[in-house]
Amino acid sequence: MRTILIILDGLGDKGIAEFNHMTPLQVACTPHMDTIARYGCNGLYHSTHTGIAMPSEMAHFIIFGYELENFPGRGYIEGLGHGIPLGKKDVAVLGRIFYAEPHKGGFILRQEKMKVDPAHFEKISGEISPFQRGDLTMEFHPTGGIGGIFVIHGGASADITDSNPITEGRPIMAVQPIQNTSSPLLADKTARFLNDFSIWSHEALSIHPVNLQRVREGLNPLNMVGLQRAGQWKGISPFAEKWGLKGLGITSGVLYHGLCSHLGMDIRKVQDTEDCEEDLLERLRIAYEAKEYDFVYVHTKAPDEAAHKKDPNLKRKTIEALDRALGWAVRTILPDEDVLLVITSDHSTASTGTMIHSGENVPVTMAGKYTRRDHVSSFNEIDCAMGNLGYMKGHEIMFMILNLMDKGKLKGLMDSPVDQPYSPGPFKKLER
Repeated sequence: MRTILIILDGLGDKGIAEFNHMTPLQVACTPHMDTIARYGCNGLYHSTHTGIAMPSEMAHFIIFGYELENFPGRGYIEGLGHGIPLGKKDVAVLGRIFYAEPHKGGFILRQEKMKVDPAHFEKISGEISPFQRGDLTMEFHPTGGIGGIFVIHGGASADITDSNPITEGRPIMAVQPIQNTSSPLLADKTARFLNDFSIWSHEALSIHPVNLQRVREGLNPLNMVGLQRAGQWKGISPFAEKWGLKGLGITSGVLYHGLCSHLGMDIRKVQDTEDCEEDLLERLRIAYEAKEYDFVYVHTKAPDEAAHKKDPNLKRKTIEALDRALGWAVRTILPDEDVLLVITSDHSTASTGTMIHSGENVPVTMAGKYTRRDHVSSFNEIDCAMGNLGYMKGHEIMFMILNLMDKGKLKGLMDSPVDQPYSPGPFKKLER
């Protein structure tokens, strides 16, 4: 038996006043999601604790069964996704070059979202890379727009704070070591290195010919680097060893390509178009035909992106489009007793208010040969709360997947030196 796990990114939401305090998923017309829910068991899920707003990369990491303290950091994961060579001691930091206004001895973020000629951006970013102080060297890898990834070589620490405040009108922050780091001296050294870089790069960018020309044209200069989400390699057990399942990820985002790569899962890279229905339909077909894999992860970012536009009706329409694609899953995947079909989300993304993501739990449904059938007939954040799965969190989703694949191991049995959760484990045959 195999599993197809569909992650509808950012599917959950807050209650929307114009929807009579229902969510976009509640008011959306979703006959196919509802059918899958009727054929399976249902519940609610949160990767950590209700109320905590989780980023996608961390939520996915937990969904796949890993401890958050072993998460290597978003900078590292995105670096892998972009194919940037990263050594185990390298530190990768997300960076953006934007306009910051000098203010009272510091800087205020005034314009982070800027349209810049790619050729001009290449010249600007080339001015500040590489940067070296002592035994640390940092180079910049552009990834699109005004963003990229800075990679620090020479032995640095990822246990540092951000400098990018993200919200315009707030001060650029000094990088500091985080509390309780295992390497306080190294973290302090890294923080001082990045603060030196921030001041030096501002001075270099302010007199760059491209920026001087922008000022003459009445445009704001790209005069400051904002850094965030430092990351560094951390050792983990590959997904196949940890869960006994050969895994495949089908997704368009470099963040998820990097995560799958880090976990040792194979990757099928797909593209997003303006038609999220056709995009998901293509991914479902690929997933169903990938019968050499025990665990296939299908991802779409569409609900999350709609919610970030703060338009509840757009999110509702996006959900309805994805549901139309799931009609194929109802007709083709659901009747196949060799497949456990799981649909859930990584987190809620509010289509109203100011939060980036929000902390409400999300619905989950599991339909397959061994699932109980509860009385839930609608797939949404309220109805699924009455389902047989109850409130699941953390790694429970992977343990239940193993259980419903009929591959779970009785606790206490030891068929290998590692107490793995699946059966049979990697045992050693007794030989005469």
